[in-house]
Amino acid sequence: MMLIDSERISRDIETIAGFNETTPEIGFSRPTFSPAWRKARDYVIAQAEAAGCKVRIDAAGNVHARPAAIGWDEKVWLSGSHIDSVPTGGKFDGVVGVAVPLEVLRAAHLAGRAVPLELIVFAEEEGTTFGIGMFGSRLWVNREGPFAENGDDEFFHQFRNRAGQTYFEAGAAHGVRRGDLAGERIEPEKYRGLIEVHIEQGPAMWAEGTPLAVVTAIAGRKQYKVKLLGVPNHAGSTPMRFRNDPLVAAARVICGVDEIAHKHGPATVATVGKIECQPNAVNVIAGTVRFTIDLRSPDAETLETCHRQIEELVISSYHNFNFLTTEDPPPVRMDAGVCAALRRAAGGTIVETVSGALHDAAILAPLLPTAMLFVASKDGVSHNPAEFSRIEDIAAAARALAELVGER
Repeated sequence: MMLIDSERISRDIETIAGFNETTPEIGFSRPTFSPAWRKARDYVIAQAEAAGCKVRIDAAGNVHARPAAIGWDEKVWLSGSHIDSVPTGGKFDGVVGVAVPLEVLRAAHLAGRAVPLELIVFAEEEGTTFGIGMFGSRLWVNREGPFAENGDDEFFHQFRNRAGQTYFEAGAAHGVRRGDLAGERIEPEKYRGLIEVHIEQGPAMWAEGTPLAVVTAIAGRKQYKVKLLGVPNHAGSTPMRFRNDPLVAAARVICGVDEIAHKHGPATVATVGKIECQPNAVNVIAGTVRFTIDLRSPDAETLETCHRQIEELVISSYHNFNFLTTEDPPPVRMDAGVCAALRRAAGGTIVETVSGALHDAAILAPLLPTAMLFVASKDGVSHNPAEFSRIEDIAAAARALAELVGER
């Protein structure tokens, strides 16, 4: 019998939180391929090896660990998430989804069992290090398009970390090998399915006293980079009628984006989360404004309608602009069979929900039977140092995963 130990799970989460570029009072920062991220990854690898696992790092930079007694060609369940974070984020986002399968592997090892389970740690899920999310899972999955091995260099070169490095340049010291991508793509026939455990990052489950929920769908997302080009000039001596001010236009666009989301129901959300203004001086009219837009909806038709409306808004708001779509993953349905198996494993009374946040599970779902298991988040706070989930709820998720991989 596998005995899940909540104290071990707590230790894993707290230890990973200690690998941090800042201080806990400010938050938890682990940019992908940073020293803090590498220490966290090395910790997970060491714990997996101590639990009797063999470990490999694929050419995309993702970590794979499975019991040493189970060959790499044997068919197993896949479960994992990520350890990179947003700047000054929380300690549970992503990490819970790594700690849970790690604990299942550990508990099985202590019980003298080799369960058919592979832990995966996806590289660069958040997208805040290189400017695009799910980088590691996309590289592992995609055989065609921009994320293929022979993808357009211009596509990859536009996404750089704060040191100016591309994913391949920064990741080379951590196992990323662009030339080996084609030979190390996912082989779906080697997996029974994927289960990603994650905190909800929303308020509903906590408010309703629901510790766990099966995710039946993941909302689609469109992300954009907008640049408005004006003429910087003196704030005191330039009359209003002679100004060419992109910051004023940006303000109109930002308010318009908010209005568009409100018109399409509570499941549709839009966010302008990053804005840069140059020269950014108190007495100078702005010359260049850059900002991002993040649009999400579980309904594909609504997502496309909002896209057209936002595009028209930008075009009509200013004469000199660039409007670039950087991400366009569609809404994804989870596998009904895996969802049913999760419900059985969790005791049969578990509720269902939809994920507004995008996850690596959405990237793998077209290839593998996939489901997610959410753990309640206190007050829905996430991407924030106040982020919190109960260890007992996380342990319950681990027991459900252990039950599932043990029964099938």
